[in-house]
Amino acid sequence: MRIDLETIERYAAELPPAGANGEPAPFADEAETAAAFAICMNAINFGSGWWPTINKRPGHSGYATMAAGVRDRFEAAGPWSVEELEAMSAETIAEVVGQDPAHPLMPQFAAALRDVGSHIRSDFDDRFLGSAEAAESIPALAETFAAWTSFADVSQYDGRRVPFYKRAQLAAADLHRAGVADLPGLDRLTAFADNLVPHVLRIDGILRLDPDLTARIESEELLEHGSPEEIELRACAVHVIELLAAASPLASAEIDSTLWNRGRGRGYKSLPRPRSRNAAY
Repeated sequence: MRIDLETIERYAAELPPAGANGEPAPFADEAETAAAFAICMNAINFGSGWWPTINKRPGHSGYATMAAGVRDRFEAAGPWSVEELEAMSAETIAEVVGQDPAHPLMPQFAAALRDVGSHIRSDFDDRFLGSAEAAESIPALAETFAAWTSFADVSQYDGRRVPFYKRAQLAAADLHRAGVADLPGLDRLTAFADNLVPHVLRIDGILRLDPDLTARIESEELLEHGSPEEIELRACAVHVIELLAAASPLASAEIDSTLWNRGRGRGYKSLPRPRSRNAAY
């Protein structure tokens, strides 16, 4: 694949201003609950390759279905305690998000939440806010999460280590958005590498894919996680957003949010996007 560099300046100029797609952070008026939601939700913010196979709420995407279930749980009973997280089972999380506990995602979600509980207990004295209070910057906070098994996201490409850290960075950004991580360095985050932003960039003509890869995506063939084409899709999207950030007043995280929200539109949702079943995104 290649990036159409001649379109970058025009595309950057057409991006909406910062905050145009902003939505209030969940539980922003309850700091510990807001921190718990941002961390727990991002720990299980993966599974897009399985979205066609899950039970979606009416009018909800796969991610929105999972987020709504977790939010409902927090509103009804408060955030999970550390003890509840450490005891998390596939059956428990499946009930929260409205899925069959036998679905392959449910044991993965449960394992991720158990890992969160273990770290919140051992590293931050059972306090979700402790992670933000211990960090000196947003990138440092992202690095904290990136070291946890629940947020692992490193690929290998031609002998080179490629740390994307999509969910670790997003968790740090969400804590900042909720007002509980008032730390510098938000502008130093990269894009949150997933499958939707590359899809938007492809449809908008910024990413030009090999015809064979385009055909595989349009036939809804699953891409192998860690394959060259899957890594290149994510990496090229990150690079495009860095180029756009250099050509606009927006930070990379802001551009990522804009394009992710754009991808929720009917025109983009009606076209097959690249899918890969993994725990990275």
